[in-house]
Amino acid sequence: MAKRKKNPAKENDAKGEVETLKDQIKNHIVSTLAKDPERSSKYDYYSAVAYATRDRLIERWIKTQNAYYQSKAKRVYYLSLEFLAGRTLGNSLINMGMMDDCHQALHELGYDLEEVREVEWDAGLGNGGLGRLAACFLDSLATLEIPSYGYGIHYEYGIFYQKITNGHQVEVPDNWLRYGNPWEFARTGHLFPVNFFGKVNQFTDANGALRNEWVDAEEVMAIAYDTPVPGYNNNHVINMRLWAARSSRDFDLNYFNQGDYIRALESKMMTETISKVLYPSDHVAEGKELRFKQQYFLVCATIQDIIRRHKKHHSNFDNFPDTVALQLNDTHPVLAIPELMRILLDKENYSWEAAWDITVRTFGYTNHTVMPEALEKWTVSLVGEILPRHLQIIYEINQRFLEQVARTFPGDVERIKRVSIIEEAKEKMVRMANLAIVGSHSVNGVSALHTELLKTGVFKDFDEIFPGRFNNKTNGITPRRWLKKCNPGLSRLITGNIGEGWVTDLDQLKKLKPLAKDKAFRAAWRQAKHANKERLAKYIMETNGIKVDPDSLFDVHVKRIHEYKRQLLNVLHVVTLYNRIKENPGGDHTPRTVIFGGKAAPSYWMAKLTIKLVNAVADIVNSDKKVSEKLKVVFLANYRVSLAEKIMPAADLSEQISTAGTEASGTGNMKFALNGALTIGTLDGANIEIMEEVGKENIFIFGLTADEVADLNKKGYNPKEFYDNIPELKKALDMIGSGYFSPFNPSLFAPVVDALVNKGDHFMLLADYASYIDCQERVSAAYRDKDRWDTMSILNTANMGKFSSDRTIKEYAREIWNVKPVHVK
Repeated sequence: MAKRKKNPAKENDAKGEVETLKDQIKNHIVSTLAKDPERSSKYDYYSAVAYATRDRLIERWIKTQNAYYQSKAKRVYYLSLEFLAGRTLGNSLINMGMMDDCHQALHELGYDLEEVREVEWDAGLGNGGLGRLAACFLDSLATLEIPSYGYGIHYEYGIFYQKITNGHQVEVPDNWLRYGNPWEFARTGHLFPVNFFGKVNQFTDANGALRNEWVDAEEVMAIAYDTPVPGYNNNHVINMRLWAARSSRDFDLNYFNQGDYIRALESKMMTETISKVLYPSDHVAEGKELRFKQQYFLVCATIQDIIRRHKKHHSNFDNFPDTVALQLNDTHPVLAIPELMRILLDKENYSWEAAWDITVRTFGYTNHTVMPEALEKWTVSLVGEILPRHLQIIYEINQRFLEQVARTFPGDVERIKRVSIIEEAKEKMVRMANLAIVGSHSVNGVSALHTELLKTGVFKDFDEIFPGRFNNKTNGITPRRWLKKCNPGLSRLITGNIGEGWVTDLDQLKKLKPLAKDKAFRAAWRQAKHANKERLAKYIMETNGIKVDPDSLFDVHVKRIHEYKRQLLNVLHVVTLYNRIKENPGGDHTPRTVIFGGKAAPSYWMAKLTIKLVNAVADIVNSDKKVSEKLKVVFLANYRVSLAEKIMPAADLSEQISTAGTEASGTGNMKFALNGALTIGTLDGANIEIMEEVGKENIFIFGLTADEVADLNKKGYNPKEFYDNIPELKKALDMIGSGYFSPFNPSLFAPVVDALVNKGDHFMLLADYASYIDCQERVSAAYRDKDRWDTMSILNTANMGKFSSDRTIKEYAREIWNVKPVHVK
């Protein structure tokens, strides 16, 4: 490449900006933090940089809001119970073009930007893919200049902080707000009442119409916390508004005056638990009630806020769907449908027909699961107790819907039972997914396979009732965070060869394809990957005390711990490799470092036992000198966004091995491939579309297809046949079950083996074992051929354009929301 000529004017501007930034950082140290710059900590400097960055965001933020009002633009409201934002500083600096200036400013002040960024606490307001997708979408909405808002809950404690003690997961509260949050603003002026319990009174109004009134309810207040989200290289800054619960009164003065101070504050404490913690345990009644309250708390405050904004310029709701698009991220916010109906019917006096038309045209619903057992349901008794008016509305929606079904499919009683919003079981349940489908004009899946399985499987009846309502919007990831930010070395290499247009047009990565044949470029690519692997190896040494070889194959399996994601299948491969190396120490074994990470739900016993098993296997493997030079196993604790940003650029192999037909999409698979990792996976979720983009020769596919899984289940799957007929599998399972990896508690892992061999192996690990092992042998052979591996790696990155969240959001905007960008000057 030709060297760029220096531009003195630009250099002077940059110097001036660096000096300005230094002054602002020092000013915030003194004026905002009340600290002496000479005696300030690294965290103080992080906070000061955050405030200085936020100052620049605010001006753009205000201009963006004004532009929305001036253009009378239709706005998108994205409702999600999770926003897994991770750290904010680095992403804001990149999107606002401040990274280099900030690096230089801090350097001149005696600090390193990377070290300062490390002290920021992850905003753990999500559990996995659902929340991370929502965060990626906000980045794309801002970058594409779509008039939009994200709405969620301001959890005081995020998803728990995971510690590993003696190999077991230990959950510790994630107090992410311990030191405050410099990015957010408390909006005390935006305070809305949210009601629970009470009763419904019916009365006849002056016009003789029957009306309903929800009375005698308990009141909680919702206060808004706003976080600005900048678009990349533009002036567009959107808002993520999170609601926190506050008591309508701080304490009961009567009890206080009687000296009963605890009881005086009891109401306040109970009220504010609503936004206290992400996902309270729902295996007890109190947890279920709290989680249900959280869902209504979110939608009630949000709908009031949207209506407040709408009424600034509109006297009625006739054109509400033309100015508002509400997207429900999974079923958690689906109570928004009966809530909007309640307001239109009870407050605005619309007829049922008019209110229902407005509601359906306003809502879109994104489904995230194909497994019937994972579809959310609430007992009728719980809904009726906490939200009595909403239960009435849900019953009315259901009655009218079932009457429509009966007219369309006369005599089809079984269909009516299947599609009913109310499940007539021993204990009646409200099926939230059914309510979402009936009450939305659009229902989308998140990968081509997922959407097809919805239409032909779990929601086949609905697809026939509402032809055209179901559509696909394959998930995507933001390339700003998941390549430019987390992998600066590789990003610089890419930009130096094809320009920086790929940051907002990921299809431009296809320009890398010819470079895969260039020996010098492959060497530079390999060097960038190796530097990332050295960085991760250093982190592993610091956190786990395990020395790993950066030249070994980094085989990575990081995601939520769940049986359908099949971490156990990976463990079986590790034990098989261990046995092969033990039996033939001098054999040609490809050195491999197997890296696990992920959290198990606190009440999910089998998932937590899986974590213990991984660590137990790691202890044996890593302490065996004959094996450890060829195989290492690591479990990285407290998997989170900032840790993912270290892992994904360093990965050679991405484990995406869920049972075919169980994963809706996945986005981790996209992040790994974008960073040049090769995928080993089943034909599940977005793996299929990744294969179509990168080519079958550049991905490692194994195992049963979704159709073959269904056929095997119909015929009668017997996992013991595989156990009895595959010697290496039997040996691995016997070692696990007999205490080889738990000598001080030999029966510890017997339930794992029992679940696989004797209790059905629900996710068919044993059926896929042989195919998986064969596929892993192909992986090892490919890795030994460095030129071939590097070529495959480059072609994976080059063909990931489809999986930008920018593409996904463009499809939502065009095909579901009918919104257009608003440019901010």
